[in-house]
Amino acid sequence: MSNNEIVVIGLMVLVVLVLMSTLARMYRKAGPNEAIIRFGFGGPKVIIGHGAIVYPMVQHARSLSLELMSFDVAPQQDLYTKQGVAVTVEAVAQIKVRSDKESIMTAAEQFLNKTPQEREGLIRLVMEGHLRGIIGQLTVEQIVKEPEMVGERMRATCAEDMSKMGLVVVSFTIKEVRDKNEYITNMGRPDVARIKRDAEIAAVEAERDTAIRRAIALREAAVAKATADQERVLAETMSLAKQAEAQRDLDVQKAQFAETAKRQQATADKAYELQTNVMQQKVIAEQVKVQQVEKEAQVKVQEAEIQRNEKELIATVLKKSEIEKKRIENMANAEKARLVAEAEGKAQAIRAQGEAEASIIYQKGDAEAKAMNVKAAAYQEWSQAAVVDKLITNLADVVRAMSEPLANVDKITIVSTGDGKTTGASKLTGEMTEIAAQVPALFEALSGMNLKDLMTNVKSMAARPNGVSSNGSNGSGPSPSATLLEGSTTADNN
Repeated sequence: MSNNEIVVIGLMVLVVLVLMSTLARMYRKAGPNEAIIRFGFGGPKVIIGHGAIVYPMVQHARSLSLELMSFDVAPQQDLYTKQGVAVTVEAVAQIKVRSDKESIMTAAEQFLNKTPQEREGLIRLVMEGHLRGIIGQLTVEQIVKEPEMVGERMRATCAEDMSKMGLVVVSFTIKEVRDKNEYITNMGRPDVARIKRDAEIAAVEAERDTAIRRAIALREAAVAKATADQERVLAETMSLAKQAEAQRDLDVQKAQFAETAKRQQATADKAYELQTNVMQQKVIAEQVKVQQVEKEAQVKVQEAEIQRNEKELIATVLKKSEIEKKRIENMANAEKARLVAEAEGKAQAIRAQGEAEASIIYQKGDAEAKAMNVKAAAYQEWSQAAVVDKLITNLADVVRAMSEPLANVDKITIVSTGDGKTTGASKLTGEMTEIAAQVPALFEALSGMNLKDLMTNVKSMAARPNGVSSNGSNGSGPSPSATLLEGSTTADNN
């Protein structure tokens, strides 16, 4: 680092220190017991409890004390009371500046450039003037006996004037009141004389009460002594009487004890005789008990014999009953075995019959199945002519089935309208004919075959030589055409 850099750094540090020192001098802090009034650029401002910067040349700052001011209020002239008595009053006043900024500005306007002595002088003049007015409204007795009342009236009277100066009266205390004519001194003399009089009277009354109480005490002592003597003599007499009574009671008790002893001796003798008789009775009672026990033992033996006989009888009867029970059980078991054998025989017969019936059913089903197979093989050989033959053969059954509902009708009533058309029974048969005419259409709808085409094919087959059908069957049996013709002839004959 070069010398120039060191110099620059030193100058910078010096400048910073100078700035800090300047700012420190410019910054003003208000303590808790003062207020700073800053005036100049920006107008006046009150600073309480914190600090502020005061710019030099454009602003100034002055401090105003907020501490309590205590001074004596003692007018040099005599103050005249309501009674016209001249008195001298000395008091102590406690005054301070109000804490609000408006009051501080007011106090600054009044006292900022004045010394504390000048400020106290101005305040004292105001206080003395108000004190003179209050004293003129009161008597000497009120001033002396009620100083707190004087202080309260003083604070109330001065409050408005003090507020105009930004001040407040914290307290006002009367310190001393005196006069040149000894009015205050003489004011207490009647009370002093009364007190002395009362004290002397009280002393005389106390002496009188003491003498009276002393006499009463002597009299009470004499009475008490006489009473004590009487009580002593009475006590001695009563003591002698009690001694005589005690001796008499002693003699009586001795006679009673002797009589009691004789009575107890006689009672003991009599009790001995009674006890002897009781013992004899007990012996007799014990003998009776022994005989009773013997009889009870005999009864128990007889009861035991009876129980034994009963047990033998029961054993005999129960044995017969058990034998009868076993016989009945054997018969029941035999009957059960017979019934089981019969049931098994019936079951075997039913089983054999069921097996036979099942064999018959099986053989019948086998035969029907073989017949169905044969019929199915025959149906496979059928041609259209066979189908037509089957249809025409069963046509009568179809028509009969369709006309069966009419057969179940009990009564038919035919009403003619007279329109010239077919009526009556002919109308009914005509409707039956129409029902039969619907059968081919029903066949075509169910089978999907055209009945007219089937008939055409049958006619063409009948026209072929040797009656050979298109499926190549020979004339070994009746051909479908011949069967069809037979069916047709039969239908015509019918």
